[in-house]
Amino acid sequence: MGLLPKADFADTEALMDERRPIDVLLVEDNDVFREALELMLGLTPDVNVVGAVGDGRSAIDECERLRPDVVLMDYRLPELGGVEATSAITSRFDTAVVVLTATAEEGELEALMAAGAVACLTKDSELEEIVRAIRDASLRGASLV
Repeated sequence: MGLLPKADFADTEALMDERRPIDVLLVEDNDVFREALELMLGLTPDVNVVGAVGDGRSAIDECERLRPDVVLMDYRLPELGGVEATSAITSRFDTAVVVLTATAEEGELEALMAAGAVACLTKDSELEEIVRAIRDASLRGASLV
């Protein structure tokens, strides 16, 4: 169970069966965690990891180039933090941002939501919960925090 309140996800699996795969950009500065997450998400048929970068500035550049449906972003990043990168991405692109973090204080969560994040999960969340957040974000549902 994550440290943050559990998100209330809609059942989106039936809808996803009829859609193209969701293009996801991973933004995580821990190489081992990023590669493991990329491998696990690669086993999910409706998720297509189109790129993976290690800092917020590169995330913006890759959004420009790849136009992902969803960015799965770490909160604490070098170059440009999660809040700033989320704000830049959501203001410039038609891309939803789901934040994945080890820990976050209430004020940090509020800043992420104000920046445009649609969900915030902890890194110890089950893969199924992360995938549901990606699916819901791609459908542009209501805020999931």
